[in-house]
Amino acid sequence: MKKNLITLILAVICCSIISTCQGVKFPILDNNEEITSSSVKDTPRDRALKLVAQMSQQEKLAMVSGSSGPYVGNTPVNTRLNIPALNLEDGPQGVADGMRDTTAYPSALTVVATWNTSMMYLFGENMAQEQKTKGTNILLGPMVNIARIPYGGRNFESFGEDPTLSSKMVVASVQGIQSQNVMATVKHFVDNNQELNRTLTSANVPKRAQWEIYYPAFQAAVEAGVGAVMCSYNRINDTYACENSQTISDLKDRMGFQGFVMSDWGATHSTVASALAGLDQQMPDNSYFGQALADAITNGQVPQSRLDDMVTRILTAAYAVGIMDTEQPTGNPSDPAMSPSHTAAARAIADEASVLLQNYDNILPITADITKIAVVGDDASVHPIATGGGSGGVITNNLVSPLSGITARAGSSVNVVYANSSNPEIASVVADADIVIVFVATTSSEGSDRSSLSLGNGQDELVNTVATANPNVVVVVHTPGAVMMPWSGEVPAIICAFMPGIVDGDAIADVLFGDVNPSGHLPVTFPMFENEIGLKSVEQYPGIDNDAEYTEELLVGYRWYDAYGYEPRFPFGHGLTYSAFNYSDIHVSGSFPNVTVQFTVTNIGKYDAQAVPQLYLSFPPSAGEPPVVLRDFTKVAIAAGESQTVEFTLDQMDFSIFDVTQDNWVVAKGGFTIFVGDSSRDLRLVSLLVSK
Repeated sequence: MKKNLITLILAVICCSIISTCQGVKFPILDNNEEITSSSVKDTPRDRALKLVAQMSQQEKLAMVSGSSGPYVGNTPVNTRLNIPALNLEDGPQGVADGMRDTTAYPSALTVVATWNTSMMYLFGENMAQEQKTKGTNILLGPMVNIARIPYGGRNFESFGEDPTLSSKMVVASVQGIQSQNVMATVKHFVDNNQELNRTLTSANVPKRAQWEIYYPAFQAAVEAGVGAVMCSYNRINDTYACENSQTISDLKDRMGFQGFVMSDWGATHSTVASALAGLDQQMPDNSYFGQALADAITNGQVPQSRLDDMVTRILTAAYAVGIMDTEQPTGNPSDPAMSPSHTAAARAIADEASVLLQNYDNILPITADITKIAVVGDDASVHPIATGGGSGGVITNNLVSPLSGITARAGSSVNVVYANSSNPEIASVVADADIVIVFVATTSSEGSDRSSLSLGNGQDELVNTVATANPNVVVVVHTPGAVMMPWSGEVPAIICAFMPGIVDGDAIADVLFGDVNPSGHLPVTFPMFENEIGLKSVEQYPGIDNDAEYTEELLVGYRWYDAYGYEPRFPFGHGLTYSAFNYSDIHVSGSFPNVTVQFTVTNIGKYDAQAVPQLYLSFPPSAGEPPVVLRDFTKVAIAAGESQTVEFTLDQMDFSIFDVTQDNWVVAKGGFTIFVGDSSRDLRLVSLLVSK
C-alpha cells in the first residue's frame, strides 16, 4: 500500500507525542498530593485555598459569573492577586463562534470513528493550540452526551452511542487539550440527548441507566483530570440540571470531581437552589450569581463557605491545568491560528476516520489503469458539506472540495469530469467513465434535531440514476451521524467520511487512490429503515408534555438491535480496509475478575493495514444486561502477511452492574462469554468465563 507522506510524518509525530505524554495527566489533586512537575510543593487545592483567603467578597463574586468581553464567556482579570482573566470559547470542532483564521477540524464524532486514542489526543492538542493562539484558556469541549437519538442535532459533536468507546476517547481528548495549559470542559452534564425542546424537556432516566450509559464518559473525564464540567439545559427527573443536587452530588461526591461546574449559556434558573446544589459558575452573565448571590449570602440563604468553595474549585482547576503558572492569556481573537502543521494533523485524522462500509469486487482503491473518473453531486463541488452547525460550527477557511482533491491527485493523465446534482445529462456524463464517485451529504446543527435520517434533496434518486448508467459506482457520504442508504445494494462501494472539515477533498482523495488504507469504524449504528430503533414511542422521544421517558433503559444503539434481533444496515464498530484480517488463538488467563485476554490478529491481505479488535462481554442472564456490551478496543498496524498478539485486561468494573438496591456497583455472578471481533456483529473469537 502506497503511503501518504503527510500521514506518515504525522503518525511519527503523534506516536512521539503519545509515548511522551501518555502517562501524563493534569489531575485536580487533593490536599495530600504534591505536584512533582513544579517547584511549588503545595497542591493545586492548597494553593487555591491560600489565594481565596486573600480575596475580597467582590473579587470572589467576580469569578463565579460571566462578564462582558471578546469571548463567548469571560471573567475579568484580577491584577491585585495576579489571577488571569478566564477566556472561554466553544471548540468541539475548532475555535468557533465566528472566529476567523482557524482550522475547521473533523468533527468529534469523525475523530471517534478512528477508534484511535492517539488521534483523539492529537485532535485535542491541536485544537487547544489554536484556542491558545486566540487567547482562550478554557475550551468548551469535549461533548460526550451519548447519541441516544439517531436524529440528534449535536451527534456530530458527540463521542458516539457507546459508553466504553466514549470513555476511552474522552480521556485522550482531555489530556490532549490540557497538555497545552488550556482547560477542557466536558459537557453537557447530563442527559442532554436531544435538541428538540432541550430547555424544557425532563430526561427521566432510571438510575441504573444513568450510571451504566450516561455517566461513564463524564466519570472517565474526571479521572483524566478535566478542569471543568458544564451542566446542561434540560431537566433531569424534573429538576433542571444546573440546580440538580442529585446529579451534581454524584459528580462531586461519588465521582470525586474537584474542579468546577459551570452552567451552559442561560441554563441557570435560580440563585439559592443552584448554589446549594453545587453550581460553581454562571455563564455568560451574573443575573443569578452576581448581586443576587451576594444578597443570598448576606441573608443566610447561601453560606459563605459555598461561595468560597466555588472560587476554590475554579482556582484549583486553573492551578492544576497550568493556567496560573503560565503567562496567559497572551493571544488575541484577531490573531491567525491556522498553520500547515494543524492542517496536516486534520488531514491525518480525516484519513484515518474514513469508514469503508463496503467494497465489492475490490473496486477500490483506484488503480493506475483508470483513465476517466466521473465525480457527481453538489457535495463534491457546488456545496460541500464538511461541518455541523451551532456553537460547534467553525468557519471553513480554505476548504478543499472533493472535486479539487480528486482532480489534483489524479493528475493530468486522468480525465476527471464533473456533474452537479441537477445536471439533466448525468447519465450520459457518467456512462463511459471507468469509475464514478458520487458525493451525497446531509448535516445538522445545535438547536434542532434532524427530521429524518434520509439524505433528502433527491440524493437517493441521484445515486440510483448513476448506478443505472454505470455499474462502477463509489458513494461517499458526509453525515453528522446515522443515515439511511436504501441504495446500498445497488452500488459496489460506500465510504462514510462523516464531517471531515477543511481537508475534505484531500482526505477523501488519499483514501480513494489508496495512498491511505481506510481504517475507520462506525461509532454509531446505521439503521436499515427509518425509525427502526427502539424509540418508537413519543413518550421516549421527543416526550409528552416535556417529559422524555428513558424506558429503553440500557438498550441504546447496537444493544437494542441485539436484544430484539434486528439487522442494521451497518453495525456499530463496522469498518473495512483494503486488506483483511484473521483472528485466532484466544487465551484467557488470570484470576476472576482480573483477567487478561490474548489473541492473534493476522493481516491476510496484500496491503499494510490497521485493525480495530473489539472485545465484547456477555453477562449471565440474571444480570439483566444487553446481549453483548463493548468492554475494550485498540488499534494495531499490521504489515501484509504479518501477525500481532493483542492483549486486553479486564477488571472488576468490567464485570460489574449498577445495582439500584445497593446503590452501588456489584460484580455479577455466573457465566460470562468473552467475544472478540471486528464489530458488534462480527464476533470471531469466543471464550467462556465463570465468576467464583
